[in-house]
Amino acid sequence: MCQNKDVNRRQFLKRTTVAALGSISFPYIVPASALGEDGAIAPSNRITLGFIGTGGHGYRNLLRGFLSASDTESEAKGGSSVQVVAVCDVDALKRKRAQDRVEEHYANQQTKGTFKGCMDYNDFRDLLVRDDIDAVVIATPEHWHAIPVIQAAQAGKDIYCEKPLSYSIAEARAMVNAVRRYGRVFQTGSQQRSSRNFRFACELVRNGYIGEVQTVKIGISDPPIECSLPGEPVPHYLDWDLWLGPAPWRPYNAGLASPITGRPAGTDWRYYREYSGGGLTNWGAHHFDIAQWGLGMDDTGPVEIIPPDGKDYKQLTYKYANGIIMARIESDETISSRFSGILFIGTKGRVEVTRRYLHTWPENLINNQIGPNEIHLYESKNHYTDWLSCILTRSKPICDVEIGCRSVTIGHLGNIAYQLERPLKWDPKQELFVNDPDANRLLSCPMRSPWHL
Repeated sequence: MCQNKDVNRRQFLKRTTVAALGSISFPYIVPASALGEDGAIAPSNRITLGFIGTGGHGYRNLLRGFLSASDTESEAKGGSSVQVVAVCDVDALKRKRAQDRVEEHYANQQTKGTFKGCMDYNDFRDLLVRDDIDAVVIATPEHWHAIPVIQAAQAGKDIYCEKPLSYSIAEARAMVNAVRRYGRVFQTGSQQRSSRNFRFACELVRNGYIGEVQTVKIGISDPPIECSLPGEPVPHYLDWDLWLGPAPWRPYNAGLASPITGRPAGTDWRYYREYSGGGLTNWGAHHFDIAQWGLGMDDTGPVEIIPPDGKDYKQLTYKYANGIIMARIESDETISSRFSGILFIGTKGRVEVTRRYLHTWPENLINNQIGPNEIHLYESKNHYTDWLSCILTRSKPICDVEIGCRSVTIGHLGNIAYQLERPLKWDPKQELFVNDPDANRLLSCPMRSPWHL
């Protein structure tokens, strides 16, 4: 169970009751569409959302996406509407910005042009105890993924969590276990799976159009580094201790919890080992995910991880049990940007896919149509509405928690190999390093008291 040990179950239940009563007394104006009036979608198909983390990506992309997401996929599966009713962030300015955006969005749908129905919270636990919230969107830094996800599952919420899924391999598996135990619908924010080009590229590979796959090249950046940013005064609007949460204590720096105006150039919490897996889990979570999809490896992973040694292995390399090699792209290879995509190399051809283009060798492969009796992968046209639809049908979305777990694990394996500076043997079924206690000690990371899994 993941929660602050100072909050026991009795206190948790008491908190739930107080929050529920508080939500009843708060003035709440619901749009007519949410009530099913004038032919709108029925209230039984209305999904209420809470947002945990309203900084850069959470505000610019996720909040906007869910406020304006098309119902195309949802309607095909019975119809749904979504309403954001709460936002949470440890930065009061970001929280207020998100709250204002939500209320402005719904006010524009009202005859009188006013709307006050989005509560704001500093602590995610105060949001989770509300029983009128169906699902949550989590867009916090990686070190703050596992605990909110597990507590959300315990609270009966369906979950959309940004990639990379976890801060460690053990956290990723704990998240899968919680989602399965409490029967939640979970979408990992690896939105490339909802792109036509990435899906088609993987279908070409899975159906043998490039022959037998021999090698996969991945565009990823570097492992994380230790944080050495200097201390600065904590802004009055920021709960710095809660931002750190389970991470080691250190002084505030704007390069970590950046102000609403943006972080200083050259700084980002994703760079630092205390909060993230660096480039191997950041872009890696996207591109390892597509590589696994194209290889049909969503429920497994590599069996050997080899860090660059300056001799036989110039780049980080993974080996699969079937002999396929997956390695970091080198600067002189095909992909135009080293961090942008995936290159599948087979005995009869190649497929290269990025967010900007799809290339095939031979060129005419790109004109192929996957036949009715061939492998067709899960098709999602919108990563957000795919999740909303699956909430209604109680089915797994395109990037279920197990997929997110397996994808981020590859990045973590690479980081551990870099850290130990030697090759590692991995058992993807047991999720343990083979006869390697030193490596197995790195599967989990200590959490700052009082936080724990």
